[in-house]
Amino acid sequence: MPSVVNHFNELDLTKKYTYSDYLLWQFSERVELIKGYIRQMSPAPSMVHQTISMNLSVALARNFKKKPCRFFAAPFDVRLPLKSESKETTVVQPDLCVVCDASKLDARGCKGAPDLIIEIISPNNSKHDIDTKFKLYQEAEVLEYWIVEPTEKIVLVYSLVNGTYIGLQPFGINQQIESRLFPDLQMSVIDVFENV
Repeated sequence: MPSVVNHFNELDLTKKYTYSDYLLWQFSERVELIKGYIRQMSPAPSMVHQTISMNLSVALARNFKKKPCRFFAAPFDVRLPLKSESKETTVVQPDLCVVCDASKLDARGCKGAPDLIIEIISPNNSKHDIDTKFKLYQEAEVLEYWIVEPTEKIVLVYSLVNGTYIGLQPFGINQQIESRLFPDLQMSVIDVFENV
């Protein structure tokens, strides 16, 4: 029977783990489980990252107030169902996500694909968010995925169409972000990057 792990360095990073293992990890480092393999997250997001996250949170809170969909900010565990994996082997902590199906929510977070996931790119995680997570979210059938790029001050929006992400034209600083999933979502790019 698996035992509690109190220190990150007790883990074997070459080994494949499940969500049951993940629940026994009691160390302070933040990690994600990607198809069973551990990925250590940055210890603390930068001020730019936090500012953008707060700006997005304000807009999402305003939009989804008194609506059935709920939004959550990291740290918030999302257990993604993947067709390529027989067990629960993927647990991510998106920067922000929106969940419209309340049956997916439990005391531990979200079990299933959120409707919308937003990731804010940092210099040390860009490949992970643009490549690895893009593929994961597509496989898990997250209906919409936004990538927020602070350096260029653009927002990339991908909508799931027949199991494949289709990207809209990048939204730049003087544009309104358009969401196919939530057409009434009012958010301008300039507001996303306010005070950055």
